[in-house]
Amino acid sequence: MSPKLEGIDHIHVYVPSRAKAAKWYEDVLGFTIVEPFRFWSEDERGPLTIEDPSGKIHLALFRRENFTPATAIAFGTGGKEFLEWKSYLEEQNLVDRLSDHKAAWSLYFRDPYDNSYEITTYQYSYVANELT
Repeated sequence: MSPKLEGIDHIHVYVPSRAKAAKWYEDVLGFTIVEPFRFWSEDERGPLTIEDPSGKIHLALFRRENFTPATAIAFGTGGKEFLEWKSYLEEQNLVDRLSDHKAAWSLYFRDPYDNSYEITTYQYSYVANELT
């Protein structure tokens, strides 16, 4: 049997400019730079680590000029918060699509570097009732 994992520590995200990307993530998603790890970004190959306001979600921004985004990062939230994200992202014209998965709802959007994101809630009935 394998040893226990505690969760996902961080996710690598590739961007052409770590500083510009950090600003976008702060403005749109509320992420801020993790100051104790800022020194890693002094190395051009190192990450600039950012985190959400709760400090639970960490993204490591790596500088890459030419890359093809190949994965999506999905964030979870409650039904009320999902609807708040929907309104917020729609105001910024960022929503690619809203999907009814019959057991969950998802919003899909992209950062300026074409990295894909999803916000999902499993409070299906709450959202369904609010959207109809």
